[in-house]
Amino acid sequence: MARLTAISGLGGKLPAAFLLEVGTKRLLLDLGEGPEPGVFPDVSDLGEVDAICLSHAHVDHAGALHLAERIGNPPVYATRTTFRQIGIDPLVDPRCRLLPEQGQTSVETVPVTVGRCGHAPGGIWFHFAMDGGVLYTGDWSMESQLLPFDRPPAAEFIVTDASYGDRQTGLHDQIDAIAELARGGAVLPVPSGGRGPEMALALAARGLPVQVDAQIRNEIANLAETREMTGGPLQERLKALLADLPETKEADWGPSDVLIASEANGEAGASATLVARIDEGFRFIFSSHVPHGTPAERLIAEKGAVWLGWNVHPRLDDVLHLADMTGARRVMPVFVRPEAMTLLAERLGDRLVLDRSVETYAHRSLNHGNAA
Repeated sequence: MARLTAISGLGGKLPAAFLLEVGTKRLLLDLGEGPEPGVFPDVSDLGEVDAICLSHAHVDHAGALHLAERIGNPPVYATRTTFRQIGIDPLVDPRCRLLPEQGQTSVETVPVTVGRCGHAPGGIWFHFAMDGGVLYTGDWSMESQLLPFDRPPAAEFIVTDASYGDRQTGLHDQIDAIAELARGGAVLPVPSGGRGPEMALALAARGLPVQVDAQIRNEIANLAETREMTGGPLQERLKALLADLPETKEADWGPSDVLIASEANGEAGASATLVARIDEGFRFIFSSHVPHGTPAERLIAEKGAVWLGWNVHPRLDDVLHLADMTGARRVMPVFVRPEAMTLLAERLGDRLVLDRSVETYAHRSLNHGNAA
């Protein structure tokens, strides 16, 4: 018997932190900050845990590792790419335990299967075999053309990213809309370790003269050398894109350029530099979640920028498909407000779980909705 407790992440766009208790082991799945700056999971009553498992490097999943000392300073499990993106050398830091991106492994003697999540380089989901199967997805997407999504095993209980709630618009249509608006010049802020390379590839394929900052250029180069790309058509496309990208300095960028720049909301990096130059005529197209208090929020409110989505999370039908493909009888949708998932909740029916803490197994003859 195992128990899953949503420390943070259930009921809104909140930092990820989920406690899975398996026998005597206590595993913390993700430990994030935000996406609103300064918002952290409350670990004051959590007690000591045996391990922290990171699904990927984005701040809302890995940005609160400084809290680890409050929960016993346990070992941290993640892929090599995730450690690199959060600035930790797993060969030097004694806390680090490397996970593969695919296959079977263990976390503090607990068997686990991991697979690529399609959301971020090095990002993975976790599948635990007990109680008919327990799946924690972190963030995920099936729509990326660059980042693969591996089909998880069967699972009785799943904790799934549902950030988009009832959204059903597809990525292809979103790309068309952004490409059309970006013609003539636009700044496209993106998170590091995220959609930047795919955005550059897709917009260049639609004839836009794309330029990228140093961060995104490095990400494109790293992706081009990954094992999944080696010898394939995507590797050739990425290498061709790198060869075509002009190596310009940020100071030389102008309002007529199509610029992909980190970070996502103009709060740091090259995008923050361009926000400071907005009076020169730069137009901004934001595509990520917009946290309160960020430059993105201010610019959109002042009509100095627009927001157009670029899917990196599952749509309504994707969440339902995941539930069906895994055979899940109970589904906990996370990172979404209840009022944004009314149709999803209706479609899930008695599979929907909204209780903060649940036993991961329920006898199949029981009603599984909101099992406690």
